[in-house]
Amino acid sequence: MFMDSQGITPTLRHHLQTKNVCLVSPPDQSTVFPYEFMCILCFFEKIYVLLLTLSSTIHPSSFREMVECFTQIAEDPDCRVVVVSGAGEVFTAGIDLMDMASEVLQPEVDDMARTSWNMRRIIAKYQETFSVIERCPKPVVVAVQGACVGGGVDLITACDIRLCTQDAWFQVKEVDIGLAADVGTLQRLPKVIGSRSLVNELALTARKMYADEAKESGLVSRVFPDKEAMLAGALEMAGEIAGRSPVAVQGTKVNLIYSRDHSVAEGLNYMATWNMSMLQTDDVMKSAAASMEKKSPKTITFSKL
Repeated sequence: MFMDSQGITPTLRHHLQTKNVCLVSPPDQSTVFPYEFMCILCFFEKIYVLLLTLSSTIHPSSFREMVECFTQIAEDPDCRVVVVSGAGEVFTAGIDLMDMASEVLQPEVDDMARTSWNMRRIIAKYQETFSVIERCPKPVVVAVQGACVGGGVDLITACDIRLCTQDAWFQVKEVDIGLAADVGTLQRLPKVIGSRSLVNELALTARKMYADEAKESGLVSRVFPDKEAMLAGALEMAGEIAGRSPVAVQGTKVNLIYSRDHSVAEGLNYMATWNMSMLQTDDVMKSAAASMEKKSPKTITFSKL
């Protein structure tokens, strides 16, 4: 499949152009987004969706860059939504174990207590790589093609909306390499999939879950025939989200995550406290007026947030 320098096929580019979506690489990506993965700004009028294209292997540099990138995105008032995709035939084969081994398996000191404290620091650093995605107030849509192994499952379970191609498969691989998954899968996957038994099966046997089962279980919400159709769908969905009030969208994400981890009563109390100030935005009146006039929210110009 031919792709241009932005990793976009001609058919997908044409489809997006018919939706009035302008694809632009930052003029100097090394300054704007100084990361190894590819960044494309997808402009919907004056706002943009950020398309991040990751390499097929998660390298140690990716851990640092992911934190820096999503910290930057969280503070960018022009970015409304993020779409994450994979660059190659597979979404990700997981963490590069050879690169990680030098840091994890070669302790700097002989003292067990100090070695353990250092190991805890390293694990916490890896955990932050994916927690920063979940903590980012901008919704994150992830588009998975082919294999999604190990650290890839950690990544996608930290995202808000998961899509995949018909040939996608998912694998919690860690038990096969002698460890318990420690950067998010065991904590987030049970809250994504409704069946605790299924989660236990996947994590304890390392068997592959294919697209149809992933959709049936709730791991993904939509399955597409191929990568091109999936990216078109992901960007179209992101455009729909980006066209809504950023106050409403980001407040919804924050409260969905809070409610997931708290009781109903605590979630309602948090929501009441949140909206006692957020309901005073002009976005409510603008959206109500558009609704009465039977106009789409996307016709409204919302202030940056």
